[in-house]
Amino acid sequence: MKRTVIKIDEDLCNGCGNCVEGCHEGALQLIEGKAVMISDLYCDGLGACIGECPVGAIELIEKETEPYSEEAVMERIHVKGERVVIAHLQHLKNHGEIEWFNQGVEWCRNNNFKIDLSKIAESPAVASNHHEPDSSPEGKGMACGCPGSMERDFRGAAPVPAPAQSISFQSNANLSELKQWPVQLHLLNPAASYFQSGDVLLASDCSAFTHGSFHQTFLKNKALAIACPKLDSNLNTYVEKLVAMIDQSRINTLTVLIMEVPCCGGLLQIAKRAKELASRNIPLKVMVMSIKGEILKEEWV
Repeated sequence: MKRTVIKIDEDLCNGCGNCVEGCHEGALQLIEGKAVMISDLYCDGLGACIGECPVGAIELIEKETEPYSEEAVMERIHVKGERVVIAHLQHLKNHGEIEWFNQGVEWCRNNNFKIDLSKIAESPAVASNHHEPDSSPEGKGMACGCPGSMERDFRGAAPVPAPAQSISFQSNANLSELKQWPVQLHLLNPAASYFQSGDVLLASDCSAFTHGSFHQTFLKNKALAIACPKLDSNLNTYVEKLVAMIDQSRINTLTVLIMEVPCCGGLLQIAKRAKELASRNIPLKVMVMSIKGEILKEEWV
C-alpha cells in the first residue's frame, strides 16, 4: 500500500540521535553515526521526529510500503518499560490516532502489560469532544467553547492606532493589518468568511516577533494562521484544516513564513502535504526569515 513515512538524508544527518529519542515507535536507530529507519512497519508517518532534527535531514514522503502495525510496535517497545509505552500512546492520542491508541491499550490488556492510563493526558482534540458546543449568542463561532476563541471578522473596520503617547515615534507602523480573530490554527474554522476566496498567510509563531513591520510586509490583505511544528500537538489536524481551506473555502494562495531554524521546516512540510491531498491546485509560496528578521529566501514551491 502507498502511505506516508519518513525519509532520512544520510548526507545531512549529523548523528545527534534527537530523532531516535523523539520516535516513540522505535522505528529509528543510530547505526555507524547515522539515523536509520529500521522498518517502515514501525513508522506511523506522523513526523514527530522532524521537529527534533537540528539539520533538517528528515522529510515526509509517500511510498509503497507495508501497513503500519500497532501490534508490531507494541511488541518492539514494551521491553523498554512503561515510560516508553506511555510516551508512545500519548503521541498517538496527541495526533488524534485514536484507533491505533485503542489497539495499543488493547495489546497491553491482552498481554498483561500493566500501564497507568491516568498518566496519559487528554489531547486538545480529544478534550474538546467532552464539551457540548456553546449555542448561546456569545458562544457562536467559538472553536473550543471559550470566549477568547470567538470568531471575529475585522474586515471593513477602521485601523486601530497605537496609544497616543507612542504615535510620535511609531509613525505609520502603528496600524494593524489583522483581519480576523482567532489566529492560532487549532482554533481557526477553515470555513470562516475571511478565508473564502482569500489569500492566507501561515506564519510560524516566532516570525511576528522577529520582523519589525510584520503586519505591513507580510500580513496586508491576507487572513492569518499561526502555528509551531515543534511545540504544537495534533499536527494532522493542521493538514486537514489547510485542505479544507483549499477545497472548501477555495483560498487563492497560501504563503508559508518560517524561520531559518531547522524545526520550522515542519510547517512547510505540513503545507506541502495539504496541497498534495487537496483536490484543487493553488500557488504555494515559502518565505524564510533569519533570526535577525532578514528575508533569506522567497520562492513559489
